[in-house]
Order: sequence, then structure tokens, then C-alpha cells
Amino acid sequence: MKLTILFSVFAASSAFSIGKQDLAKVAQAGAVAAAISVGAASPAFAGDVGAGEQIFNANCAACHAGGQNVIMPEKTLEKEALDSYLAGGRNEKAVMTQVTNGKNAMPAFGGRLSDDDIANVASYVITTSESGWDE
Repeated sequence: MKLTILFSVFAASSAFSIGKQDLAKVAQAGAVAAAISVGAASPAFAGDVGAGEQIFNANCAACHAGGQNVIMPEKTLEKEALDSYLAGGRNEKAVMTQVTNGKNAMPAFGGRLSDDDIANVASYVITTSESGWDE
């Protein structure tokens, strides 16, 4: 956003001293900067949420049905619990690390699931923790 403002100020202050072609280049650069800043502000999900749900149901739901945790009840997949307990915070990369390597009573799925499958599960977990798990 600051970049967009900077380019806008630059374009306005330079409009009187440069030609129309140069002004168009500045405006184009401002548009690119705006697109980059907007893209950086929204979360980018690496995986396919729908595929992740299927993989989750087949591999994770035995312990984590409805976003819960039958082994350690306080460590659910709810948004607040992921914020508190997930190493690295509530994001896809942290979920992927946990699923790949396991932790405590949770087994590692790195040898059982492909990297794409794990990315899909991570997308599903993060997306569903945002919207809320159906109990």
C-alpha cells in the first residue's frame, strides 16, 4: 500500500516534468506495485482444499474428526488451539511440517503421503480452522 502511494505521489509530482510516455510507465509501475501489495496481503494456499478434505478423512479423522484431538483434547485443530500449540504458528507451512514429521503421539506421514497430499491437507486444515469445523 505504501508503495502504491509512493508511486502515485511520484507520478503526480513528475507529471509536469516528463512526457506522456514516461508518465504511462510510472502509472504502469504503480499498477504492478498495487497488484503485488494486494497479493501479498491475502493468504496464498498451496494445496487443493477439496482434495485435502478427502485425504484428511482417510488419514487424519480417526484422531482429528471435527477438528478435535482424541489423544490430547486441548490440542485441537481449532483456530485458537493452532495459534497456541502449533510450532511456527497457524499457517500451512507449520501444518505441513507437523504432518510430515509428526510430534508426540502423532505419527509422521512424510513416508505415507506425498508432498502434494500433505500440502492439500494443510490447506484444508487452515481453511477449515478459519471457517470453523463441523462437529
